[in-house]
Amino acid sequence: MAVCHQTIHALQAQLVSGELSATALTEAVLQRLHAVEDRVHAYITVTPELAREQAAAADAAFARGDVGSPLQGIPLALKDNLCTQGIRTTCASHMLEHFVPPYDATVVQRLKAAGAVFVGKANMDEFAMGSSTENSYFAPTCNPWGGLDHVPGGSSGGSAAAVAADACIAALGSDTGGSIRQPAAMTGVVGLKPTYGRVSRYGLVAFASSLDQIGPLTKDVRDAALLLQAIAGHDACDSTSGDVPVPDYSAGLDRGVQGMKLGVPREYFVDGMDPEVEAAVRTGIDTLKQAGAELVEVSLPHTKYAVATYYVLANAEASSNLARYDGVRYGRRAAASADLLSMYKRTRAEGFGTEVKRRIMLGTYALSSGYYDAYYKKAQQLRTLFRQDFRQAFEQCDALVTPVSPTPAFRLGERLDDPLQMYLADVLTTPISLAGLPAISVPCGYTQQDLPIGLQLIAPPFCEALVLQVAAAFETATDFHTKKPALY
Repeated sequence: MAVCHQTIHALQAQLVSGELSATALTEAVLQRLHAVEDRVHAYITVTPELAREQAAAADAAFARGDVGSPLQGIPLALKDNLCTQGIRTTCASHMLEHFVPPYDATVVQRLKAAGAVFVGKANMDEFAMGSSTENSYFAPTCNPWGGLDHVPGGSSGGSAAAVAADACIAALGSDTGGSIRQPAAMTGVVGLKPTYGRVSRYGLVAFASSLDQIGPLTKDVRDAALLLQAIAGHDACDSTSGDVPVPDYSAGLDRGVQGMKLGVPREYFVDGMDPEVEAAVRTGIDTLKQAGAELVEVSLPHTKYAVATYYVLANAEASSNLARYDGVRYGRRAAASADLLSMYKRTRAEGFGTEVKRRIMLGTYALSSGYYDAYYKKAQQLRTLFRQDFRQAFEQCDALVTPVSPTPAFRLGERLDDPLQMYLADVLTTPISLAGLPAISVPCGYTQQDLPIGLQLIAPPFCEALVLQVAAAFETATDFHTKKPALY
C-alpha cells in the first residue's frame, strides 16, 4: 500500500523505526495531491515549501531520538478558516482573498508543537456557510466518490475530500451545524465534532460563535483520537474553552460495546429519507447490537424544529460577526467610492457571495426591532429544549446512534437554486450542535452508485472518549473505512 493511503498510526510506527522518513512521506503526499487536485479541487492554498521544511525538522528530531507526538512528521490539511501566520487564510471568500494573518490559531500552534507537517489550506463553503462546498469563491470541490460529479458535503468539504482522495493523511475542519460530520459521511471518512468548548476556537474565523467547533477528519477512528488528543484542552485565549481534563482518547478504543446501552431516536428516521441510507444505517445499528450493545428506542421530540432554530441562531450570529468586514480594517476594500457609506456598501456587495449575503440578511432581520422576540428569543428558548431532550435521552442510554444525513451526496448544482433543500441536508446534525454535544460520523455503507453513507454516534458533553469507543467497535466489526474511491 502506498504511504499516502495509510493512517497516522501506521505511518508513525514506520517513522519512529526509521523505515520511512517524514521527507519521503511528505513528497509522496505532495505528489498525490498534485495528481488529483485538478479534478478534486480540495485546496485553496498548497504550501509545499513549508511542508518540506517541517518534514526536515521532523526527520532531524527522529534522528536525535526525540520522538514526541504521534503526529510528528505527518502531513495534514487545515480548513481555510483557521488562521495561519504568514499563510493566507481566505475562508473561501473574495472578501479575504489576500488576507494573511499575523498569528496562528491555537490548534495550529498545538499541531506545530506536535511536529505535524502542513501541506495546505483546504477549500470550504464561504465563511463556512453551506452544505456542499459549492459556495467557495475559488471553485467547488468535487467528491472523490461518484465520478467527481457529486458534492463532498460542506462546509468542510475540502478537508473531507482531501482525506478521501489521499491528498493528505488527515485534516482539520470546523463544525457549526454539521460541517464535519456531513462531509465525512458523504466522502467515506471519519469526522468528529467535539463538545462545544473542548477545542479552542481562538484563531478560527467566526461564523456562529456559540456553535463553531474545530475537529478532525481522518481515515479511521484511531487517527481521530490521535488528532483530537493534540488539539483538545483549555485555552486562556478562548473564554468559551472548557477547563475540563483531557483523557487519553486512544486508551479505550479496544473496549468494545458489550453491555452498553445505545439509544435509537425514533425522530431521526425522517420522512423522505433515502431508502439506501436508511437500510445501511439500520444494518449498522444491528452490527452494534451483534457486538454486544443493548438497543433502546428513545425520543427527541423537538427534533422537527432543529433546522428552523439553527438557521435563526446561526444567521443572527453570522450577521453580527460579519459586520467587521467593512473595507476599513482588513480584507477587501472597494475602489473609487465617493464616501464612507458607499465604500461600505460596495465592499460588502463585491466581497460576499450570494449565500453569505442571504444569511446576513436573514440574521439581521431576526435581530431587528419588532422581530427579535418572535425569532431570536424564541430560538434560544428552543435551544434549551433540545438540551433537555438529549439530557433525558441519556438517562436511558449511554450514547445515541443515528443517520448523519437523510441522503447520500447529491450532484453538483442540484440544490444551488433551492436553499431550503440545501438547508434540510442538516436536519440530523443541527440538533447536536444546538445542544453542544460531541458526535462522530463513521462510514457504514455505500449506495448502488458507490456513494458513501455515514453512521452518527452521539454522547453526553465532554464524552468524546465514549463516541470514539463505540465508533472503534463498529469499525472493528466492518470494513467500510478501508474502501477507496475509484480515483486512481
